[in-house]
This record gives sequence, structure tokens and C-alpha cells, in this order.
Amino acid sequence: MPLPAFALALGAAVLHAFWNLLIARARDVEAATAIALLSSVLLFGPVAAVVWRAEPSVWPFIAVSSALQLLYFALLATAYTRAELSVVYPIARGTAPVLVLVVGVVALGVGASAAQAAGVCLVGLGVLLVRGLSARADATGTLFGLAIAGTIAAYTLVDKRGIEHAGPIPYLELVMIPAAFAYAGAVLVRRGTAPLQAELRPAAVVAGIVSFVAYVLVLAALARASAASVAAVRETSILIATALAARFLHERVSRERLAGAVIVVTGVVLVTLG
Repeated sequence: MPLPAFALALGAAVLHAFWNLLIARARDVEAATAIALLSSVLLFGPVAAVVWRAEPSVWPFIAVSSALQLLYFALLATAYTRAELSVVYPIARGTAPVLVLVVGVVALGVGASAAQAAGVCLVGLGVLLVRGLSARADATGTLFGLAIAGTIAAYTLVDKRGIEHAGPIPYLELVMIPAAFAYAGAVLVRRGTAPLQAELRPAAVVAGIVSFVAYVLVLAALARASAASVAAVRETSILIATALAARFLHERVSRERLAGAVIVVTGVVLVTLG
């Protein structure tokens, strides 16, 4: 993997973990998520217009992916309100590639190597350790993490086809506009303007900007290296997010949970490179 591609993919991993930290530590996670989404689509709209390329055939993919993104952010905001980042993030990010592989094998007839099968087992073991083996294990965080992983896997499969019909940045912008306004509109209808005004602060705006930039870095890395190698490096975000949760959210990241995060990353590397 060329060094520039590695640096771009690693940068994307750091930024992805960082914007999740900003959302998770917000006083009102739901409102902060709405502000972040609106900020990203409003600030990057002009960029998408400059590099515009979108074929008419892209719209079915836009519609499905946008609905999945809306579900993803709704689950993510709810998860960070009720569970710890160091539980939700590793399970969500680590399980998603496994689900994509399983769908490929079961529904699309794609073969799986021995290394990929071993990776699936390692991810499963890592998830158990992240969740915790005691009676007081975080079942809520685990369930949300798995649900989020399902949405990530779903929009990944949709976007893999959709991106063939539009430029990457216009595609992301078109997907996120309906999701952002629908999510913010739901918050506005249910809770009024006060929560949104309270979270209209730099952290939420930065989270929105960083989430978009992280994806752009991934696109740049993909232009320089294989998708499998980029995906493998990106999953280091699991370890980064776990460390950030311990440092800034003061979550009690036990040795068991940290070991689980490491095992999840190892499993994902085998799944993506196997």
C-alpha cells in the first residue's frame, strides 16, 4: 500500500473517530447530530456543485441510501444517549464488514476464504469481549451497535452500485440532503427550536464538517490503493475511538474491552484482506 494512501486512510480513521466523539460528548446528542448533518450538507453543497456529475439512473440508489443514512444517524444518536461510545463504536464498525461479507456469500454467491472465515470468528469473539462477559454486560450498547452495523452494511452495498452513476462528492451530497433535513425536521417537530439553538455551537458544526472530510479522504485513498487495503486501515478507527472514549468521555475501558477492540480490528483486517 503506497504511503500517501496509507496516510489518507489513517487520517480518515482518525477523523471518523473524532466526529463520533464530538457527537457522543454533546449535552444533547440528538440535537447536535441534527446540527452536524445540516452543517455538512450546507457547507459542502457548493463543492458538490463545482464537481457535479450525476446520471438520471442514480436516483433509485440515492433514495434507498438516504433512507438508510437517516436510520443510521437516528440509531447512532439514540445509542450515544443510552450507551457508551467504547461499546457501540467497535461493535458497529467491526460487525458491518462481516455482514457485507455474509450477504455477499449467501445472497450473491461470492466465495469466502479461510482467512475471511477466521476473521468472522475473531470479530464475534471481539464483540463478546467489548460487550463484556459478566452479568452486568452492556446489552443495550451491543444491540444498538449491531443495529447500526446492519445499516452500515446495507448502505455500503447500495452505495457500491450507486457510486457508478455519479461523482463521489455529488453522490454523498445528494444522499445526505434528504437525510439531514428529515432528521433535523423530526427533531424540530418533536422538540421545537430550543434544543437545536442550544446545540448550534462549534463542536456540532465541526463534527459535520469532519464527517464529510473523512469520507473525502477515503475517496482519495481509494484512488491510490485497493479498496481492501484502505478498508483495513480505516478500521483502526475502532482503537482510536476506544482510546478517545477513555480519555475524553471518562468511560471505564477495561483490559477486556480494549482486548476485544483489538481482536475486532484484527478480524476485520482478515475479512477485508482475506
